[in-house]
Amino acid sequence: MSPVINKTINISLIIVLTITMVSMGCTMEVSKIKHHIMKPKGVAIAALAQYGVMPLTAFCLAKALQLSEIRAVVVLICGCCPGGSLSNILALALQGDMNLSIVMTCCSTVLALGMMPLLLYLYCQGFPELRNAVPYMEIMVSLVMLLIPCGVGILINYYRPQYSKTITKAGIIILMIAVVLIATLASIGIGGSILTVLAPPLMAIGALMPFIGYTFGYVISALFRLKHSECRTVAMETGCQNIQLCSTILKVAFPPELIGPLFLFPMVYASIQLMEAGVIVVLFRCHQWFTRKKEETYQKAETEEKTEEPPKETP
Repeated sequence: MSPVINKTINISLIIVLTITMVSMGCTMEVSKIKHHIMKPKGVAIAALAQYGVMPLTAFCLAKALQLSEIRAVVVLICGCCPGGSLSNILALALQGDMNLSIVMTCCSTVLALGMMPLLLYLYCQGFPELRNAVPYMEIMVSLVMLLIPCGVGILINYYRPQYSKTITKAGIIILMIAVVLIATLASIGIGGSILTVLAPPLMAIGALMPFIGYTFGYVISALFRLKHSECRTVAMETGCQNIQLCSTILKVAFPPELIGPLFLFPMVYASIQLMEAGVIVVLFRCHQWFTRKKEETYQKAETEEKTEEPPKETP
């Protein structure tokens, strides 16, 4: 990849991540954050699922499929990332608790400042060749830079709420354009070596990780007796990783000759997690439709039975 294309992709990823985090901050309200801090059960369970299930899943899959050094690092970083803004959209599609979803995404992002380097350090002990391969300082800097635009978004929503929706909509449009631009530049610069990202072991991990996250996120929250809407919310938050953050860390923190096309793995992961979530949303909507039809049929039959019942004779 030429230095010009490499630098353009780096700058584009940083801009995309900044815009995404400002947009996410604009969806948050201080009052709702305070409410969930005072009653942290849902957020605590979501954090447990996010930083318990996903890093362990990434570690086990990397071990089971015997990934090479750099591939294992990529998968571990993806697994240790906080929840992404995609989880908020999916929670809305599944009629989840939107306040909880947004607060969970914010809290997991803040927790990433300590949890992500710690988890990477712990899990890298299982790969002797990785112990000195992870650039912890660069990752810490990326996470600190991540929190600043999120804080700016929260302040905008607090002091100038009339601008929040506009910024959020503009952020989504810019994000879509930028993703297409980055993918195009990467395909030009990388060429045939992009097939590295589409290798069967990485594709298998890309398919299994979100599915395991969705499943265990729901099971764990159900075991703690959260509401059904909250269980669906935690499931989406657990299975959805912040792919913008993951791609940016991989591209900025690692030298190009080492990371190669593997910084595109989070985008492959995001595509698969979106397809799997789409199936879940369709199944959920079908279940709702059949349940509603069944209730309507039962109520209609009950009404007709009452209407046809002959009047009682008075003595």
